[in-house]
Amino acid sequence: MAPRFDSPPSTPHSFSQPRPRPPRSPGRSAQIRAQNRRRAYLERHNSYFQSSEHELSDPLLYDFLIRRFQTPAEREAEGRAKGYARVLEGSLLRGEERLAKLRERTLMPPPKTREEGLAQWEAYLRDRFIRGEDDDFDYALVDDDDEYDVLDRVDREEAWFEEEDPEWATSGEEGERGKEKILRGETGVQDY
Repeated sequence: MAPRFDSPPSTPHSFSQPRPRPPRSPGRSAQIRAQNRRRAYLERHNSYFQSSEHELSDPLLYDFLIRRFQTPAEREAEGRAKGYARVLEGSLLRGEERLAKLRERTLMPPPKTREEGLAQWEAYLRDRFIRGEDDDFDYALVDDDDEYDVLDRVDREEAWFEEEDPEWATSGEEGERGKEKILRGETGVQDY
């Protein structure tokens, strides 16, 4: 004898209706807002990636992604621009970091071209900046500036447009169904 089901189950299926996300804490909302502002800042200020100071944030990664694709002339020009002390500092940091990272982790897949290396380096800098790990940058200039709230502005504009009734739908004579306009005269169909 097969089991009999007289009443529907007491709990609805978990996929029957979408469930809203739990509300974020004020601290988490502020963190997300700051990260979004930092992303917007980087989109407007691409020159951030050009600073030679970033090499010191991860000298081994810089060597792995950028320096290996530089020509001897480019390395020499970069060395002159930095000065002897900065070149020596970078070299010492690379040596110390190599030893530490050999035990700690393996590097990402090696880039095959200069462009791939540059893209990986910029991705590293972008993530580092968004996490707030650039000690030389004053994040208050970005985090406290609502000019970089691009996503909030887009959400507000979309909400405004959704609430707005188009003028063509409410102007003119009203028909039986309320605000719908009654068309008279030319309908746009050509008669032959």
